[in-house]
Amino acid sequence: METRDFLVIGGGVVGLSIARELKRRRPDASVALLDKEDGPARHGSGRNSGVLHAGFYYTADSLKARFTRAGNRAWTEYCRERALPLRACGKLVVATKSSDLPVLDELLKRGRANGVPVESVDAQAARAIEPRARTIERALWSPSTATVDPAACLAALVSDAAREGVDLRWGEAYAGRDGRVVRTSKGKLEAGFVVNAAGLYADVVARDFGFSRRYRILPFKGLYLYSDEPAGAFRAHLYPVPDIRNPFLGVHFTVAVDGRAKIGPTAIPALWRENYGGLSGFRAPELAEIVLRQAGLFLRGGGAGFDFRRLAWEEVRKNSRRVMTGLAAALADGVKPGDYRRWGKPGIRAQLINVESKTLVTDFVLEGDARSLHVLNAVSPGFTCAMPFAAHVVDRVEAAAGR
Repeated sequence: METRDFLVIGGGVVGLSIARELKRRRPDASVALLDKEDGPARHGSGRNSGVLHAGFYYTADSLKARFTRAGNRAWTEYCRERALPLRACGKLVVATKSSDLPVLDELLKRGRANGVPVESVDAQAARAIEPRARTIERALWSPSTATVDPAACLAALVSDAAREGVDLRWGEAYAGRDGRVVRTSKGKLEAGFVVNAAGLYADVVARDFGFSRRYRILPFKGLYLYSDEPAGAFRAHLYPVPDIRNPFLGVHFTVAVDGRAKIGPTAIPALWRENYGGLSGFRAPELAEIVLRQAGLFLRGGGAGFDFRRLAWEEVRKNSRRVMTGLAAALADGVKPGDYRRWGKPGIRAQLINVESKTLVTDFVLEGDARSLHVLNAVSPGFTCAMPFAAHVVDRVEAAAGR
């Protein structure tokens, strides 16, 4: 039987970053990474918007605040060192109604508390940054928000991990465990310590180890509409003021690394974990479990800051190009439905829910013991946070394992 000192389950951006950090700290240790797909970027990491967030949405006491700020800097440096595509376009958060203004003030306060470059600008200054921006009185400007190419970033991480000595085992699925032995689709592997970064299936894997008792993954499908306008039609990302009680940021304009724009995303409740389209990834037990949970949330209505009924209705409506472009038109001048005809490939957000309190979990969640650690929630902006979050995970691994 093969043995490894460390086994990481999941080859997305978080899993790859953790595997690299383990190998960096323990160069003599054997580190294996297991993923059921035949290569990287098949799920959340490869279907990411590519936005490098700055870190002003989150309260200063959250892990997200710390990791987003540090992750933005880490990715910017990484992309520049490796000549990967990077567009430092910045972000404007604009107000569409007067009730948005106090929230803008709160975001400014959070950004400053988090040490993030952010400033309040009046409507005239906002239009100097992005000539098509529409805002009431003022907007929030985040100059450090940028865009990367997620697929190029993942390819670089894979190359680095392989060069550094990580055993990358693509096309090998986790199948269960027997004590310290992990069963896979290709055999058995004895692991000294297991790190679960399985994304959409993190809660399933964690339950095999006795964790995630209070938590389940609730999948949400995200879609973007791509603009046919030429590159440069927008200079900066344009975002609405969010509902800061929930983790979804609303329909916005994203400027990709090639300079072209897209609007979205949706956050449509998915029917199973890999419900990308048609019957792709269909699993009947998942359908039954997730639909039952959604039905319970729907019947419950609002409460604890999370109104699933309202959210589901609003998001399902966004399947309409007319609705999507209408929401986008509130943020920018000259938005024509005819310019937005192409839907991009869907992504699934692995959103953790506390099944006891019936609330969405908005920060990172780790559970584990002396033999395993489980990344239950690496929700957006998980891509931005991946590198400093990986260092935090490995700190926990070393503490748990007494290393």
